[in-house]
Amino acid sequence: MGHDILGLNRAGEEIAYARFSMGNYNATILYRLLDAHHFYAGVSGSGGSSTFSKQQIEKALIAFHQLYNKGASSHSSYDTLPWDLKQILVFIKSCLATAQREGSVKVYFG
Repeated sequence: MGHDILGLNRAGEEIAYARFSMGNYNATILYRLLDAHHFYAGVSGSGGSSTFSKQQIEKALIAFHQLYNKGASSHSSYDTLPWDLKQILVFIKSCLATAQREGSVKVYFG
């Protein structure tokens, strides 16, 4: 068991992936940033998916920056982030890149 969260483009191809073990509370950070609490099923995701607009993903990225980049003037400060936070940031940025090209991105919460 664990949280396998995938970002998918319109063609259904995986463009982002985040993995958290079932006991890793950091998974809740990504659910919270995406406002996707209803897909959190404790030891894993619910198996559901949702399509997120470019604006929703941008909002998640802004929230991430506000929470984890306080007072930093450059992205170099992210070099010191713990693994799970880096994973979340890369996931959101990858989803945003796809949403900017395609207008939206689908996220699966397994």
